[in-house]
Amino acid sequence: MSENWRARKNETPVEDATRTEYEKLREGDWFKYRSGPELAAMQRETLAVCREVGRIYLDEPERGTQMIADLVAECGPGLDIRPPIYLEYREQVTIGANVFINANLMILGGGRVHIGDNALIGPEARFYTVNHTLDVDLRREGWEIGLPITVEDDVWLGGSVVLCPGVTIGKGSIVGAGAVVTKDVPPYSVVGGNPARVIGEVPHDT
Repeated sequence: MSENWRARKNETPVEDATRTEYEKLREGDWFKYRSGPELAAMQRETLAVCREVGRIYLDEPERGTQMIADLVAECGPGLDIRPPIYLEYREQVTIGANVFINANLMILGGGRVHIGDNALIGPEARFYTVNHTLDVDLRREGWEIGLPITVEDDVWLGGSVVLCPGVTIGKGSIVGAGAVVTKDVPPYSVVGGNPARVIGEVPHDT
């Protein structure tokens, strides 16, 4: 996690009546989900498509895959999925080329998520972009901020991996099954555990 995002998650949010909650989300600022009906509508629309993909996939896998490619903000060629898939904010997600996504991927919160080229996403992967304020009273008011999660090219995430808000998984890295990633992972590293730590190196050409 960059120092910028580390600082952002510890900010005290303030009211700004000049923007909608949707605009705040789009601009990467603190927003109140419960105060933005357009956010709930966007979630429902996205979830409806995800549910329909799960319904038709066995009979029409190519159509189901294309529906996910069309749903997100950007998607390269060669996407291969195994539903179900759960997304909240479709326009915050971009997917590179030749990406494989196994069953039960969940991406929560309003932070931007990028999955790079040739990434392998194991089953039950969890991308948690949402961060709530530490202050109890403000948390009751519903404040949250979405911090970006980046999975660079050629990354392999094992099953049941959890990526926490603001982290970047460096190019070519492997995240072991069940790992909880709370900090950036250097390129070509093998990490595992809770919290995840470097336990090896991925061979690669320099």
